[in-house]
Amino acid sequence: MAALFVVLAVDAYRARRDIPTPVLALVCALVARFLLPGHVLLLNPGGPGAPGLQLPADPLLKLPAEAKRRYDLVGFDLRGAGQSSPVSCGLTAEEQADQPYKAETFAKDVDRARTVAGKCRARAGDKLPHLTTRNSARDMDVIRAALGEKTISYLGISYGAYLGAVYMQLFPQRADRIVLDSATDPNRIYRGMFQDMAKAAEQAFTRWTAWAARRRTTYGLGDTPAKVRTTYWDLIARANRTPIHFEGQTLTGDGIRADNRTFFHVRKAAGRIAGLKKAAEGENPAPSGTPGQVQEPDDNYASTAWSFMCAVTRTWSHDPEEYRREAIRDKARYPLYGDFAAAITPCAFWEQGSEPQTTIDNKVGALIAQNEWDSQTPLFGAQAMHRALHGSRMLTVAGGEGHGVLYAPDSSPCADKAATVYLTTGRLPAEDLTCQAPAGQKQRPRTFA
Repeated sequence: MAALFVVLAVDAYRARRDIPTPVLALVCALVARFLLPGHVLLLNPGGPGAPGLQLPADPLLKLPAEAKRRYDLVGFDLRGAGQSSPVSCGLTAEEQADQPYKAETFAKDVDRARTVAGKCRARAGDKLPHLTTRNSARDMDVIRAALGEKTISYLGISYGAYLGAVYMQLFPQRADRIVLDSATDPNRIYRGMFQDMAKAAEQAFTRWTAWAARRRTTYGLGDTPAKVRTTYWDLIARANRTPIHFEGQTLTGDGIRADNRTFFHVRKAAGRIAGLKKAAEGENPAPSGTPGQVQEPDDNYASTAWSFMCAVTRTWSHDPEEYRREAIRDKARYPLYGDFAAAITPCAFWEQGSEPQTTIDNKVGALIAQNEWDSQTPLFGAQAMHRALHGSRMLTVAGGEGHGVLYAPDSSPCADKAATVYLTTGRLPAEDLTCQAPAGQKQRPRTFA
């Protein structure tokens, strides 16, 4: 609109040499620019390494019509991911899988982590120094400049929320309306981030045992939280002795534990554990899948993720024995997932990163949206991001389950409305808000206590 008024001003001056008309047009252009500051909404789905180029056309991203009218939606693939000079370390499926700590396999786990780091160095060593979050924030600013915008607005999910915070820190004057969906603690990047997942998983498991106990007649897992807990751990021990065939998979107990997302969805978790229990007991066993040649999966996502996370080498120990000690400690603290989260990673053998971790500490305005029960970025981590971003407001979905809050098919209408008001008007809530999890009808925001 601003460009249209400029063109009208130039045409009017050329045609009539009439000063008032172009002056009026230019005034209108300035007013339009003030009323509609920045009309690009940059999108990032997280990872690090999830492809984002097609995100504006993703049918699962339910942006409302008023936001689509307000913005040009721009997706991009993070450097090293998707179509952006994709990185591949040539990793096997086993090398991409999470592994729990076990004393008898620790030497093998150390060798595996060293091998992954070596493969990445051999296959992409010239790129690794440049695959960093700070550089990706600079890439975002290059996109802004290429589009001719003085500022950009942004919606980032999970790792994308951290990337948005880094952009705000590096380019505070160019950040317009910033929405960080499911943020992590910026002071726990990246080693501590995994350990926080273990803590959150244990909290979710405790909540789930009480929920399942109240529905003992439906799921048959026990009539007290303690009995539900015993049922679960008996199942894990049994599956470690004799793997269970369930829903096309053959699962050990460690394989069941490896998914730290399970207990953040209480109803789904109860159905899954009840089904595994029946399969272990030989009741209605699910087919184990069709035998065939297993193809190695594409490793671009894992290669990109390790490249970005390991680049911040100062946050990772390079002493294998420190990982052993922390894995033993965290397995005792958080039995569900602690040994997975604290296990040794390729970052223990990564070469020194080119830049230090970014300290997040600024007053740029932003809206942080967070589910109460999140599998990957716990609520307490998002609250830490809120404290680091002094100009931010926190939008919490009480009872909200899972990773990702906004504009999903099952998202909270209350949360979506609050985010849309900010994106379309530029006005942050006067104070932090809490919405209730979806219950079939719109909720009204209330103050978060």
